[in-house]
Amino acid sequence: MAKERVLSGMQASGRVHLGNLVGALQNWVRLQDTYSCYYFIADWHALTTGYANPSPIRESVKDLLVNFLAVGLDPDKCTIFIQSRILEHAELHILLSMITPLGWLERVPTYKEKQQELKDRDLSTYGFLGYPLLQTADIIIYRARYVPVGVDQVPHLEISREIARRFNNLFQEVFPEPEALLTDFPKVPGVDGRKMSKSYNNAIYLSDTPKEVEHKIRTMATDPARVKRTDVGNPELSPVFHLHKIFSTKEEQEEVAEGCRTAGIGCIDCKKVLIKNVFNVLEPIWARRDQFLRHPEQLQAIIEKGNEQARVSAQETIELVRKAMGFYYTG
Repeated sequence: MAKERVLSGMQASGRVHLGNLVGALQNWVRLQDTYSCYYFIADWHALTTGYANPSPIRESVKDLLVNFLAVGLDPDKCTIFIQSRILEHAELHILLSMITPLGWLERVPTYKEKQQELKDRDLSTYGFLGYPLLQTADIIIYRARYVPVGVDQVPHLEISREIARRFNNLFQEVFPEPEALLTDFPKVPGVDGRKMSKSYNNAIYLSDTPKEVEHKIRTMATDPARVKRTDVGNPELSPVFHLHKIFSTKEEQEEVAEGCRTAGIGCIDCKKVLIKNVFNVLEPIWARRDQFLRHPEQLQAIIEKGNEQARVSAQETIELVRKAMGFYYTG
């Protein structure tokens, strides 16, 4: 019996950090044993906000591929590919743009939010407005059944469902309506206490050296009430403790929390425990990263294999789309 298909991607807009690992990649690794998984590097999407300086995209693509493999994605269990190498995404995007009402795109929650957040960039482009449409093409061209998302991202998937439904109603049934595969994504704080993000420059990257990771954790903000070692604090106000909730055992969490409340433990000692546990997660990833970086020919072979697997699947769907819309020629 064929496995149901899952599709997810990551934008090539910077290096992979702990938030990406905990929020997405570890879940992707688990899913590959149960579903037919397609995971892609979204380099075209990086242009929607970074079109004025596309040069970093190349290095980001490499970083994503290396880290996909280093965290445990297995090219024998899942299909790993680069978005721009599958031109059928662009063809489907164009065809879907002919049937998608402009109002659907304008009401996507992140459309105005991103414009407010990134005021230093001119986002009055069709590429930015049409981001959800290209995202829809990415998903439905593989006729994916599920897309792993957090609860807050479900409204973003709804437009993909609406567009797939509109196509099926106008022409014929080609696309399943993708469903959310709800995942509990923990919020990973950055070194300054805000959400870990490349744009905030507050991230711990998988490509950081051990010395860099240790320095970033040692200099993290804690409860501002703990000015002196003898001051008591509230662990819930400390970003360090929220990282403990992700990387430390329950016993360790209880110990550092109690130590914080009673001033029984200093912030440096608390951070040493966290450093140890973060290293336990990162050390095998670092080892696999080094292995792949030493053998670029392996990376090339893996991505070419994944691109071809994705291309075959995308071409099958495009043939169905062309026939549904009356384009009987194949090229």
